[in-house]
Amino acid sequence: MAPRTRQKTPSHCKPANLSKDYKLSWLQELKHAFQPQPSNQNLDADDEEDNKFFQELVDMRCVDNVRMLIVDAVQTAKAGHSGMPLGMAKVGYILYRHVMRYNPRNPKWFNRDRFVLSAGHGCLLQYICLHLAGFQSVQVSGRPAKALLGSRTPGHPENVVTDGIEVTTVALYFTHVSNDRPLGQGVANAVGLALAEAHSAARFNKPDAVIVDHRTFCIMGDGCVMEGISHEAASLAAHWKLNKLTLIYDDNLNTIDGATSLAFSEDISARFKALRWNTITVDDTHNDMEAIKNALLSAFRETEKPTFIRVKTDRYKQSMEWHSRLCYYQTKYPQEFVEFKILLDGGLLPGWESSLPKFPTSDPVDATQGYSEKCLSQLAKVLPGLIRGSADLATSNKAYLHGHEDFSQPNSPWGCNIRYGVREHAMAGISNGIALHGSGLIPFAATFLVFSDYMKNSIRLSALSHAGVIYIMTHDSIGLGEDGPTHQPAVEQLAGLRAVPQLLVFRPADGNETAGAYKVAVANRNVPSLIALSRQKVAANLEGTSRASVERGGYIVSDNSEDKLPDIILIGTGSELCLCDEGAKMLRQEGRTVRVVSLVCWRLFDMQPQQYKEFVLPPSVSKRVSVEAASPIGWREYVGEEGVVVGVEEFGASGAYLDTFKKFGFTEGNITRIAKSLLSQ
Repeated sequence: MAPRTRQKTPSHCKPANLSKDYKLSWLQELKHAFQPQPSNQNLDADDEEDNKFFQELVDMRCVDNVRMLIVDAVQTAKAGHSGMPLGMAKVGYILYRHVMRYNPRNPKWFNRDRFVLSAGHGCLLQYICLHLAGFQSVQVSGRPAKALLGSRTPGHPENVVTDGIEVTTVALYFTHVSNDRPLGQGVANAVGLALAEAHSAARFNKPDAVIVDHRTFCIMGDGCVMEGISHEAASLAAHWKLNKLTLIYDDNLNTIDGATSLAFSEDISARFKALRWNTITVDDTHNDMEAIKNALLSAFRETEKPTFIRVKTDRYKQSMEWHSRLCYYQTKYPQEFVEFKILLDGGLLPGWESSLPKFPTSDPVDATQGYSEKCLSQLAKVLPGLIRGSADLATSNKAYLHGHEDFSQPNSPWGCNIRYGVREHAMAGISNGIALHGSGLIPFAATFLVFSDYMKNSIRLSALSHAGVIYIMTHDSIGLGEDGPTHQPAVEQLAGLRAVPQLLVFRPADGNETAGAYKVAVANRNVPSLIALSRQKVAANLEGTSRASVERGGYIVSDNSEDKLPDIILIGTGSELCLCDEGAKMLRQEGRTVRVVSLVCWRLFDMQPQQYKEFVLPPSVSKRVSVEAASPIGWREYVGEEGVVVGVEEFGASGAYLDTFKKFGFTEGNITRIAKSLLSQ
């Protein structure tokens, strides 16, 4: 077990002796800016008290310049949101100047402190702080550029665009009205970042070689605390004792519609205190900059709780020092270093995919969620970064990593199983933070497919942030049976998820396709994936399904037309691919040539060369039938105008799954009948 070190104010945060050159560089500026000077202070003196006063004046002058840059940027753009950046300018400055560790020359330095701006409408404050700190990503014509097309300072912080931005948080900065939705995501992301730090520290730190030791800071606004996800995530952060997490609340009493009192009257400090956070209030940010600094630094002394601060409105050396510690760690702990280095390089060992099981047609049939469990069990042996989470459904989802402990502070922070409770939205937001932490962790988040609606905003941000979260969604259709339409994702879920740009949505038909889905999902560390899995057993391990072919999104499972074109093409996904296969057998017995196609991932198929897509679905074969126990929306693109789409346009029904399938026409006989009718036209 890694030691729990006593928290103290780090050396880079302590008052330093001011050099003569430093004071000379500021002296005339301060004498000009602050007139008259207090009679009891001497800017030219060199004792400790006068040096402290001198630095306070420097800080005040710097904050004034930050604010002028904010005003200048908004005036230049003729639009923008200046309220939050101006109000929180002191907090942002103190964080970047006196509290956080980072290296602008190496923005991805692993042991940097992480900063998340959940109140994304204030992104101008972060851009200016990055600009003044020396980050090259925002050095444009001497100041941060406007949010123009292609700009590295977009209208909300995007981690894939601007170095120094850890996660993508949602807001529109360069608009006349701040329209920041969905808020609160950054809070959950910050919890995920802090969890990843605690988990990695527990696995790799040694008493004489601490190589994972950084903090997470997050600024949130009134809108963030109103959104439920922030409460879900904050509850978990306290339960997990994430003491290196500091959440700063910009309590400015305003939202778009007016005063927060229109719809909000909670005592937020009391709420966080009830959640068992260390709570601090800074009442006078205008006149007492030292109070802000002291509040931020006091969080370093907290050993058990995350810190909530209610605010009523030379870094390069540390990165070389860390690399020295890492070299020592490599020499002293070579085995642990190898694993740590693998994780920092992405967490994928050469040949990891060979661990995925193969499922011959002779194997006993199972639900695809059962095949998923077998895949995860094998992947856990070769992927050191695999970390699992489920929203109170680990047993139902078959998504528990057996043989691994739960993540729990202080008992087992190295544990790979995260218990989220009934908090789907927070689970997805926290998983984004874990994926973007940079420590090689590969999070998967499991729940029922119908509950994906609770998580949709976070899933969308996974795609926007290039966060390689793997979403495991079981109970994927009306096939779950007796639980009825409240739990049957029969209509809109798959269609909505497939519409999310960059998200890879898989619906595997059997064990081999399930293994293939995991192969693609794990390999794509910059793209989120969602694997929709059945609760009911599939009819067979189909001959012709292929783990390797899943990466193309769609492929030919069987075809008896030899060198000619088939009379008809049957296209299926998930458990319904078996219906296509059985229907094809019946039609072939009557002398028809039939091609069966699995369209396991639409997006991957759409990305294939046109030649390959036309090879699988020849344009001249217009007689096509698609079979999927979900919404028909989107299928017309694959079956064409003359084809038939067999789907579900109601909310499902309660009953045994075979009876439910029969009610909605998902039987071998009905699929065969539809195909014959189409062939006769």
